[in-house]
Amino acid sequence: MERIESPKNVRVKNAKKLHSRKGREKLGSFIIEGEHLVEEALKWNVIINEIYIEENFRIPSSWELNNVQVFLVNEKIMKEICETDTPQGIVAVCELIGRKPLQLEENGKYLLIDQIQDPGNLGTIIRTADSAGLSGVILGNGTVDIYNSKVLRSTQGSLFHLPVVRGELSEWIEQLKQANIPVYGTALNEKAKSYKEIEAQDRFALILGNEGSGVAKELLEQTEENLFIPIYGNAESLNVAIASGILLYHLRK
Repeated sequence: MERIESPKNVRVKNAKKLHSRKGREKLGSFIIEGEHLVEEALKWNVIINEIYIEENFRIPSSWELNNVQVFLVNEKIMKEICETDTPQGIVAVCELIGRKPLQLEENGKYLLIDQIQDPGNLGTIIRTADSAGLSGVILGNGTVDIYNSKVLRSTQGSLFHLPVVRGELSEWIEQLKQANIPVYGTALNEKAKSYKEIEAQDRFALILGNEGSGVAKELLEQTEENLFIPIYGNAESLNVAIASGILLYHLRK
């Protein structure tokens, strides 16, 4: 195990570059923090190239770290590498996940994301989709990067075992309709129906939209139905991540 003493070390500098989307795309890597995420990455065969640990962190004996370089660092360097205010003592540098083309399943259940920009929301939505047994998540243009550190933490590892791809949503909607998978939008207008009017489905696709402006009008025009969740109190709206849980668990059989 090699010890790194200086924050000017080239490995530390490269790890810090992974804090930005540009850096991640250039180096083809991303960072995960904390024992749970590293364990999930190992469990689901995410390629880990480097692990950095503090002196007091003990790597579980059950972990298989074949061909993974492990570096010992002090608290100062760990804080340089991490994006969280309170590092958990371990960080891993992983290769960007090679995403296979998403193949639509006969009874598939899909979530389409239109320009959701809050990383905590996106991560929670992906985790919710995984919990609800969805077949895949499709991220449209303008949606926050899935390798953003807050997205990764909020998914709690779901990103590693749920198919998540990027694509043009209007094209995906047409493909879903051709596959006889009903597509539901989410909207707050007079043409939308309460989600309670729709029965649970063997297959479906749901579109969730931007926290402020919702789903784009042109996408709502392509859907079979647009749904809303009734507000019984005085709140102006419901958080999109909370809405995803209500709708996904209602729509699936």
